Formats: sequence, C-alpha cells, structure tokens
Amino acid sequence: MLPPLKKNGDLPPGVHAAGWKEIERRFGRGSAARVRALATLKHVHELAVRTGALRKFYVFGSFVSAIPEPRDVDVLLLMTRDFRIEDCSSDSRLLFSHQQAEERYGASVFWFREGAMPNELLRAWQLKRDGTLRGILEVA
Repeated sequence: MLPPLKKNGDLPPGVHAAGWKEIERRFGRGSAARVRALATLKHVHELAVRTGALRKFYVFGSFVSAIPEPRDVDVLLLMTRDFRIEDCSSDSRLLFSHQQAEERYGASVFWFREGAMPNELLRAWQLKRDGTLRGILEVA
C-alpha cells in the first residue's frame, strides 16, 4: 500500500511498490489529464512487458504527485542483461529511443540493462529541481 502524500503533494522519498488498481485509484483519476496519463502509462508498460525482458518498471515525476494536470509520464525501465532492442517488435522498439517515445507515446522513457544502472540513480531521480526529495513508484 502506498504511503500518504506529503503536504506538498509528493510521495515521501523512497521507492514505493503498487499494483495497477492502487495506481489508478491514487493517481489515475480526478482530471482528464490524469486519465490520459494513466492510459499512456499502461500502454508503455504493456509495450515493455511484450519485450519479455522487463525486470522493473519505475514511474516518477508529476504523475506520482497531487498535481491535477501532470505534464507527461516519466518512466525508467530496467531490462535484463541480455536484452536486445533488435529483438523487439517495432512498437516496443520505439520505447528505447527517448525522442521517439516522447513523440509517439507522450512518455519520457529512460532505460538500463541490469548491471549497468548505477545504484544511486534511483535516488537521483527522486531529487526535484528545488533540491528536495520525492518518492518513485515501482509497478508491482
């Protein structure tokens, strides 16, 4: 179960796991922008799952906050060590080009293979522009 949002509308620092029902209940309602963002998030997740190489799927940024109109969906994919983009379907392949994922899906997608992601990266993505920390969501 996700912790309550802080007074400023952010998840508390850390990585918080949740399933789709809880994600929809907490972050996928309340405005047309949130409903669209949830649909985008689910579509991107499905494309990543179709690769057969997805290990972890993280969501960060305005979607996992109380902001009524999230700007976009920010995602970090952790793929298996032996993951090869060439083995993906054409739709899934677009996820692994940051610019193409942004243009096609409206999602800011970052990705790493297991063993190549620095340990401190998840903490770095919790850092906001004002220097405070906010939590990250892991889709369970």
